[in-house]
Amino acid sequence: MKKFSLTVITVVKNDEKNIEKTIKSIIFQKAIKFEYIIVDGGSNDKTLKIIKKYKSFIKKIISEKDVGIYDAMNKGIKKSNNDIIVFCNSGDSFYKNSLKNVIKIFNEKNVDFVFGTVRRNYTRTSIVKFGFDPKRIFYNFDFATAHSTGFFLKQKIYKKIGLYDLKFRCSSDYDLYLRLIKRKFIGASTAKKDLIGNVASGGFSSKISFFSHLLEETKIRLNNNQSIFLVIVLFLNAIIKNIIKKL
Repeated sequence: MKKFSLTVITVVKNDEKNIEKTIKSIIFQKAIKFEYIIVDGGSNDKTLKIIKKYKSFIKKIISEKDVGIYDAMNKGIKKSNNDIIVFCNSGDSFYKNSLKNVIKIFNEKNVDFVFGTVRRNYTRTSIVKFGFDPKRIFYNFDFATAHSTGFFLKQKIYKKIGLYDLKFRCSSDYDLYLRLIKRKFIGASTAKKDLIGNVASGGFSSKISFFSHLLEETKIRLNNNQSIFLVIVLFLNAIIKNIIKKL
């Protein structure tokens, strides 16, 4: 049976406060070999200086301007030489020696992707998310764990379904998920007790307004040829729920 190889990619820009924590959580993983790629968006603080402290552990460092987080992620995917790709973006981290649990699933099962269990941190609380429900994505994008630290996909699948679509500025991962599930690729997930990643609060998407998110999600569904009637219903339902939430 084939033993699958892993690429870990970190995307960062001007995050001198958190980048070192992320790097250490990756390079000190044991019982697994992987290549590590960092894509820096042209930082002008101390981020790059910190990254270079660990250059002996890093296969490739890219530092140049990009047109957004998904552009940087695509650059990392294109540089990967291994079978499986996972992102651990700056501020997020992997739990100690957790990556070996995911690779074990790929080595033992015939799957195309794995969703790892993560702890998602919010401003006032945190929750553990595990598993995924492929049917749910057709009406709710909150169907799985997390993109950064929690989503492991074979490189050959990116070649079949394409990379992140740059016209979707804040939710291109939802678009990729929808393409993945529509094509009926096979997935698995880690057990609830097997925490893989820790997702920090205050990520890029948290800075985007509710309405901007909703508009982009609506465009993603239409772009993937979902029923216009269903998309309208989902749009109106989201608006109503948001209004009630604020009452």
